[in-house]
Amino acid sequence: MVALENEKLKQLLERFVIAVGVSLMLGIMLVGQEGRQIIGSVVGIIMNPIIMLIGESNFHVMLFIMASITALYASLIQKYTIDWELMRNTQERMKAFQKEYREAQLSQNNYMISKLDEQRKEMMSDQMEMSKQQFKPMAYISIISLPLFMWAYYYISQHGNAVLTFPFMGETLLTNTIIGPIQYWIFWYFITSLAISQVVRKALDIGGA
Repeated sequence: MVALENEKLKQLLERFVIAVGVSLMLGIMLVGQEGRQIIGSVVGIIMNPIIMLIGESNFHVMLFIMASITALYASLIQKYTIDWELMRNTQERMKAFQKEYREAQLSQNNYMISKLDEQRKEMMSDQMEMSKQQFKPMAYISIISLPLFMWAYYYISQHGNAVLTFPFMGETLLTNTIIGPIQYWIFWYFITSLAISQVVRKALDIGGA
């Protein structure tokens, strides 16, 4: 009885967290510039004292710390919310199915094509489950990553004098654009986050064979 109640409480909490995460993802797109600035200023209550310790001229260090936090948090969430065994098995089955289906088409084996079409329907449930498991971590991760990102966006819009020296590019303002509307600070944040994520995922054996 207690175990059943705990399971229900766990499911309720999980749904609540997912709802908050989805609301944040949708809200960021719907609230507009003013709304994003409000979110950034609220998160600044926590983050501004930290950047004061690091120094405004070292904002790229703050971005590195944020990327590290996000990468570690996201990796841990993915490790414990995704059934990697199911994902690997589903991907392997799909590869084998696609190969077999192509061979049946090339040989014009209508019997085999019909049989594989039936098998495709059976595989849809696993694919749906895999898609759900991939979406769930996104909702969890957004609860921390989106407010942090909005704070960085708001802070840099208020303090646009931070610079960073890039290899082969020299010193540049973090608010300068590198590709289209993408500013250097966003570029720096994502490349550091990606690099740290790879290290963390390797260390935690996330998605490995």
